[in-house]
Amino acid sequence: MIKAVIFDMFETLITHYRSPLYFGTQMAEDAGIRREDFQALWEPTESDRSIGKVTFEEVIAMILRENHCYSKELLGEITRKRIETKRECFRHLHREILPMLSSLKEKGVLIGLISNCFSEEAAVIRESELFPYFDACCLSYELGIQKPDERIFDRCMEKLSVKPEECLYVGDGGSLELETAEKLGMTALQAVWYLKENPMNPSKRKQGFVQLESPLEILINI
Repeated sequence: MIKAVIFDMFETLITHYRSPLYFGTQMAEDAGIRREDFQALWEPTESDRSIGKVTFEEVIAMILRENHCYSKELLGEITRKRIETKRECFRHLHREILPMLSSLKEKGVLIGLISNCFSEEAAVIRESELFPYFDACCLSYELGIQKPDERIFDRCMEKLSVKPEECLYVGDGGSLELETAEKLGMTALQAVWYLKENPMNPSKRKQGFVQLESPLEILINI
């Protein structure tokens, strides 16, 4: 019997690709730094940013200083734009996301979240309209553990007081999340509703996993 559904956040419940992007390329342009120079400092920090060793603001300040263009005003502007684009993601949900979450609640199914995220994303997730639906929330930035580490999956199940065989795990397939969930004994389902509309998305359909074409299809598997 399925007692809980555990979700990934990005490209599963929300997507970056229905709203303006503000990634390294855009930040480099605002800072007046060559994209290659910006990315050379930005990309190596991804893991540390994801497990809470460093904040977004600290990394951007470092990059600006290394490129001799630091100012409090520029740091503030880049930070503001980054946070606003993350908030914007929650304003462009697939039309079935909220009905699906509401239906799970009505059925008494527990809802968990496991997300690899950075400092600025963790704050936005917690202030979002989706956050009240979660009975357990495991954010890599806060826990110091990121997918595909099995411990973050175990932590979420512990918070929900459920066993792996009582869980569905739903994600777009990034970070080997589906493989890890299946290895632990969960039923792993690939969310493809955002993937199929966004050719820029790095994740692809994965063979060997049931693919959900729309959020409400989750209810068929309960």
